[in-house]
Amino acid sequence: MFYTVTFNPAIDYVVHTGTMKLGATNRSDHEEMYFGGKGINVSIVLRELGIASKALGFTAGFTGRAIEKGLADMGIDTDFVRLEKGNSRINVKIKSAEETELNGQGPDIGDQAIASLFQKLEDLADGDTLILAGAIPSSLPSDMYEKIMEKISQKKVRTVVDATGNLLLNVLKYKPFLIKPNNHELGEMFGVEIKNEEEILEYARKLQDMGAANVLISMAGDGAMLIDENGKNHRCGVCRGTVKNSVGAGDSMVAGFMAGLERGDYEYALKLGTAAGGATAFSDGLATKEKIKELLTML
Repeated sequence: MFYTVTFNPAIDYVVHTGTMKLGATNRSDHEEMYFGGKGINVSIVLRELGIASKALGFTAGFTGRAIEKGLADMGIDTDFVRLEKGNSRINVKIKSAEETELNGQGPDIGDQAIASLFQKLEDLADGDTLILAGAIPSSLPSDMYEKIMEKISQKKVRTVVDATGNLLLNVLKYKPFLIKPNNHELGEMFGVEIKNEEEILEYARKLQDMGAANVLISMAGDGAMLIDENGKNHRCGVCRGTVKNSVGAGDSMVAGFMAGLERGDYEYALKLGTAAGGATAFSDGLATKEKIKELLTML
């Protein structure tokens, strides 16, 4: 069973408009709404690829109820902790000549709610996969990822961590199954500027030495690289298309990669992850199975 954790789910309100005029009333050409948050994105794309998952995290207020209902209508199983106060956030994304985002803060998450989430993690069993993605809200302890991974460390659970900086480095001692920095984040973690693929390989192997089993590095227009747990280096080119959307492409890559591992080897997983990431980047919303299949044939 796959589980995803989204600490701060959101309704993404995407507004398309012409030239924005500050200090004036602007009208939209059209708009869309999506249920977002990095873990939720992973669950949605996993569903497109035929993989069931359970979405965990925290929701609050009428927006939280809308997120829960929306995901249920999409066929995604959820088990969120309901907070007594506040509302789940709304992120406003304005797409005009320039793309502008205004992301909400979300509700405060107290100790009792954290304890409830940890209780739900008790359900994880040997062979399950837990995907942790994104930043930690200010109302949560900064070592939340570490606490979760320590909690499940006695079980044979595959953990996937899509985070940056110390948030990622501090969990390597718990030997995550997969981590997914991009090439710039990889350099930032070691305080260096990475200039070529040889250096990407060098520093990715350092992350393996620190505990990561598999290191997946996205390299934007240069494709992606995987150093697997057996020490083998895999390389995949980039999908070609018109970029429409920058939200959720990395989450889609994680979902595609893990779905690919369920059906094949690391080589196939890297290709399916790359196709899923591209399918989101070339779409208005998250990747669909049809778009993923189309791009997969090009790799």
